[in-house]
Amino acid sequence: MNRFVVVTDSTANLPPELVSEYDIPMIPLTVHWGEETYLDGVSLDAPTFYKWLQERETFPTTSQPSPGAFIEFFLSVAEKYGTTDILGIFISAELSGTLASAIQAKAELPDLHIELIDSRSVSMGLGMQVLTAARAAREGQPLEVAIDRVQHVRDNMHIIFAVDTLEYLHRGGRIGGAARLLGTALNLKPVLHLEDGKVMPLEKVRMRRKSLQRVVEIVKERANGRRLVGVAVIHAQADADAHLMQGWLKELFTPEVMYNTLLTPVVGTHAGPGTIGVAFYVVD
Repeated sequence: MNRFVVVTDSTANLPPELVSEYDIPMIPLTVHWGEETYLDGVSLDAPTFYKWLQERETFPTTSQPSPGAFIEFFLSVAEKYGTTDILGIFISAELSGTLASAIQAKAELPDLHIELIDSRSVSMGLGMQVLTAARAAREGQPLEVAIDRVQHVRDNMHIIFAVDTLEYLHRGGRIGGAARLLGTALNLKPVLHLEDGKVMPLEKVRMRRKSLQRVVEIVKERANGRRLVGVAVIHAQADADAHLMQGWLKELFTPEVMYNTLLTPVVGTHAGPGTIGVAFYVVD
């Protein structure tokens, strides 16, 4: 049986030790800052990015990999791992053109068997889908089984998050249905979620700490007594709040594993400093 290789993009936000353990190839998105261009997580790391975000007057923008970059990426993966079977799981098509570029590249590579999945998610919402596929590959499962498992996780994945301001989502054009919350008073903090791969509003909460508590409350409501299989606290330069939220989640759910990840520069460009949330999925 031809081994398949699981690949993803840099917005998956997977901890480096897991990328190494499961040997997951990643194609980076790009951050543009003035005349300078950086590869997400390669030539620009998250701590440096958030430092610059405070210091620089100009605002960064982002772009997806080109179809040409994807062609090179897929060919290099096939050559390195000696396979023609590749499973690519990428950031929501509602948030980025990354998947569209991958689709164009696939059409140019008829000798490879490339399966593509729209995660309808980002950060560890995407990352946990990638891990699911990588574990299936390690178990020696066929590609079809891996796809089924990923789709199950995707269909049960939630990302609930709070932002300090909607300015960054608005500037980057990723605000979705949350646009109606623009103009919110400074002391009102929007709580948002991903719905069908788009950023959508949930409610407005007064004050920062209450918004964090509300995120955790919504996680509990959606879990509805079911077990959290995967859970990650995701944040943009909000370490203290992330540790606080981790504590609350551990008290409520006692998960076997909980990830704590700093959003990559590309995701941070659109979320903005202070963004914090929870990515999780449940089983009955």
